[in-house]
This record gives sequence, C-alpha cells and structure tokens, in this order.
Amino acid sequence: MAETLTTLKTRRSCRAYKPELIEEAKLNAILEAGTYAATGMGKQAPIIISVTNKEVRDQLSKMNAAIMGVDFDPFYGAPQLLIVLADKNVPTYLYDGSLVMGNLMNAAADLGVASCWVHRAKEEFESEEGKAILKKLGIEGDYEGIGHLILGYAAKPAGAPAPRKANYVYHI
Repeated sequence: MAETLTTLKTRRSCRAYKPELIEEAKLNAILEAGTYAATGMGKQAPIIISVTNKEVRDQLSKMNAAIMGVDFDPFYGAPQLLIVLADKNVPTYLYDGSLVMGNLMNAAADLGVASCWVHRAKEEFESEEGKAILKKLGIEGDYEGIGHLILGYAAKPAGAPAPRKANYVYHI
C-alpha cells in the first residue's frame, strides 16, 4: 500500500514531452488499469480510445486548440493520448469517466510515464468532426467526451507538489 500512496503523492501533470512513444506493454498496462476503475453499479459506462496515429493526434490537437481559442498545441508535444468518453444514458457517467481518468493517470505515473489531463473532449466530440471520428471507429451511442490523457516521457523533471491548502479535510 505504501507504493500506491507514494504514486498518488508524487504524480504531477507534465507539459513538456520527448517525442518517443511509450512501450506497448506499458500502454496496455495503463489501459487495463483504466478498465478497472470503479463505476456506478458496475455499469462500465466509459470507453477509452488509444491514439498513437500522429495524423489523428494532430487533428485532435487542432480541434482542441480551436475550442480553446489558442494557436499552440494543447497536448504539449505528447506523442500519444487516451480519450475517455462515457455513455450519457448512465446516470453516473461523468463520475465513472473521471474515475477512469484517475486510474489512467496513476497507472502511468506508477510505470514512469508522464501524463496530463487535457479538457475540451466534450466539445470536440459534440462537433460534427468529432462525431465523424467516432463513426469511423465504429463507435455508436450517446457518448460524451470526459477528457484526454496525454502520455509520453517527460522532457524535464517534475516539480515539487504545491503545499496542501489549509482546511482541506474536516473531521466530525
């Protein structure tokens, strides 16, 4: 258990990546951890899309940047990403997808892989371009984008954690 707590305390979001892809075995282990996230009533509302294709990665980056209203790569040069979507017909879909994102981030950190949760997946996959991507993959249903998890190897060391705020925890 001490190793889990260390991972939880030391994981940091990374915003500068080396260009190489992570090893397939590590990617598969991260993906598997995502599939074991707790979900409301065990309904497993989320799905995960693994993107290693550079053209698709760049297309998603451009879509994300346009939604954000910026002219830079919101994926910070990360060579690959995971996209979590969840079935909106399941009442706990948003929480379930968030738990999948947490498992993915912590598994990546445990394996020495840097990551960062990037938002705007909701807007991306509500667009016609996003819907076309899902259709091309054969994904049907009423899915909402929860987040992107960009992955890769950090180009520089992670910083120290911010101090925890006062009154974070209350005891009754």
